[in-house]
Amino acid sequence: MSFIICDDIKMLDGKVKKLSMSELKNKNYEFSKITARPFKSKKGVMWQLEKSKNNQVFHQNMSEEEFLLWLSSEGKETFRQICLTGEGVTVHYTVFPDKVKRKETGNALKVNTQSHNKEKSYILKQGENIPALVDLGVFSKELTIVKSKYDKFKQINRFIEIIDDAFGRLNKDDVTILDFGCGKSYLTFIVYYYFTEIKKVKAKVIGYDLKEDVVKNCNEIAKRYGYNDLKFYVNDVTKGELYEGNVDMVITLHACDIATDFALFHAIENNVQHIFSVPCCQHEVCSSIKKGGDFDLLLSHGLIKERFSALLTDSIRAEILKECGYEVDIIEFVDFAHSPKNLMLRCKLKKSRKPQLEAVKTLTEKYGFTQKLFELIAKEK
Repeated sequence: MSFIICDDIKMLDGKVKKLSMSELKNKNYEFSKITARPFKSKKGVMWQLEKSKNNQVFHQNMSEEEFLLWLSSEGKETFRQICLTGEGVTVHYTVFPDKVKRKETGNALKVNTQSHNKEKSYILKQGENIPALVDLGVFSKELTIVKSKYDKFKQINRFIEIIDDAFGRLNKDDVTILDFGCGKSYLTFIVYYYFTEIKKVKAKVIGYDLKEDVVKNCNEIAKRYGYNDLKFYVNDVTKGELYEGNVDMVITLHACDIATDFALFHAIENNVQHIFSVPCCQHEVCSSIKKGGDFDLLLSHGLIKERFSALLTDSIRAEILKECGYEVDIIEFVDFAHSPKNLMLRCKLKKSRKPQLEAVKTLTEKYGFTQKLFELIAKEK
């Protein structure tokens, strides 16, 4: 049975300020008081524990998963009084051997609980037999949401909602989708489920990846699920031959470095109507850019240079896509706390046209960097 304080922390969904623990049940415990505060890091949400012992203070950092596990075991068995402080709410807990007495001031948790329970707002719903969500551990075998996987459930639904915005009103009986750098992500399987089981259209989904073992495993899973038109192939998208038929959508979720550019180029060349691209590992511009103008200040420190180069790369890609006739939005795919690689290029083809790309050309010449999508498009002009 889960610890009620852990459930409340999850329900507050990132709005916890601190958790204070005092009044020892175990008199032999070395720390008399512990205060825990969440903070965001590159690894996601972390918790810093401030432990008091004989007028000394010690610190320890834990991931949120580790902290909740510690709280529901050692913390629960050690402290009698626990106070949770969050935005709009304070909750006092008295922990007894067989129960927890809970007193809440404010209504933030009640509001949050209600909003969490509005399942009708999700496209993928609790209780549906979605094999990929069960295999991921997001759904239990009873098809209920596993509380520790609630954030993952929201992320997956967010992705499907983005696709649904594009295809929800599309009057088509069949769709063809290419997934570049698919890896072993179950999102590909969930996309197939969305189209075939929810939209009730015939879907052909093709996934490309470099790793033979990953591709073999994905094909075995697709066969086990009965997904007959979901196929995976070993392919280097920078060199290999790709599907040449009509394609409705291209997905690139964390296709590494210039693999994203080759995928975008394939979509442009084949007038693909919809593109959803979440770039990853953008080294090309960072490794080649030189000082040469107004942006030099941003190139003086390695970390800032790296982040600036990633933003510049995505800005160039967006500009090229617009020049090629796409309507482009750059949106936050998931919250930064879950992944720093969270920007998505969401593109819809409006009217194919010949790109000029003078602004991009000026930047590459001034700062001496290379950018693969620009090179591919310039070569075709």
